[in-house]
Amino acid sequence: MTWHSLDRPAAAWRFDPRAGLAALILFILLALLATVGARAGWLRSFFGDVLAVAWLYFVFKTVVAARPWQLALAAFGCGCLLELGQYLARLWQWQIPNPVLRILLGSTPDWLDVLAYALGGAAVWMIDTAISKGKKR
Repeated sequence: MTWHSLDRPAAAWRFDPRAGLAALILFILLALLATVGARAGWLRSFFGDVLAVAWLYFVFKTVVAARPWQLALAAFGCGCLLELGQYLARLWQWQIPNPVLRILLGSTPDWLDVLAYALGGAAVWMIDTAISKGKKR
């Protein structure tokens, strides 16, 4: 490692239209899953959480140039913070009065959600890394 490489930031602001398109497609899938697939049980809850982390990953990738593992970790971290918020809200008996926000943010903490966030972050990181390696060849 040279001295000048330490001066370079690990992440930088930018706009990636392909990542933006992926984020938009995932957002549409999440909206369909929340509305049309509302009665789909585990598909909506577990797979929805996996997709939510993938969506966050691509939202971050749209505006931040960073390594895939950093973006995946940030998306997973956001999911965990959301779960922590749900846990604290339940502990202190807080309730979000807006029903739409309650559905979007959730109100029941569950360790399976954290597993779904981890699977979503790992999957999108591996897929994006494989695609990036394929483009370099």
